[in-house]
Amino acid sequence: MPISDYIRQLRDKVGTDLLLMPCAAAVIRNNGQILLQRRADNGRWALPGGMVDPGEEPAQTVARETWEETGLRVRPVKVLGVFGGARHVYPNGDRAEIALTVFECEIVGGKLACLDGEATELRYFEPSKLPEFLVKYPEGFFTAQRQEPFFYWRDEWVPK
Repeated sequence: MPISDYIRQLRDKVGTDLLLMPCAAAVIRNNGQILLQRRADNGRWALPGGMVDPGEEPAQTVARETWEETGLRVRPVKVLGVFGGARHVYPNGDRAEIALTVFECEIVGGKLACLDGEATELRYFEPSKLPEFLVKYPEGFFTAQRQEPFFYWRDEWVPK
């Protein structure tokens, strides 16, 4: 589903004005490679994932969106990072800024296939040879072995 009923209702009220959208994405590894989807709307590569629906937990979102987009059933095992701040303008003029939670996920079932039309291709990539993403991830995010989730921080963000 390209746009949820919830977002459609909001867009009916606010038009193309900026919306802050909570989202979740999955890092799915197979033999050290990372699964990406080529988005049907812009042809760019992205992690499987999407917007958190009202009443839904981000971990639930990543399981649902991954199933819809890849045909894989996944279980989130840890939070890899939390990102935001990047603004996007969609081809129709809608403006959005996402707050993205990225989960490491394990495959628990399913068969790899583009199910909902949001992806035109699914492919595993070597972490050192990933294509450019719409979302900017920090250097080394997909190759570093971190124990704690990654997030951007600047000391000047502490209120004075």
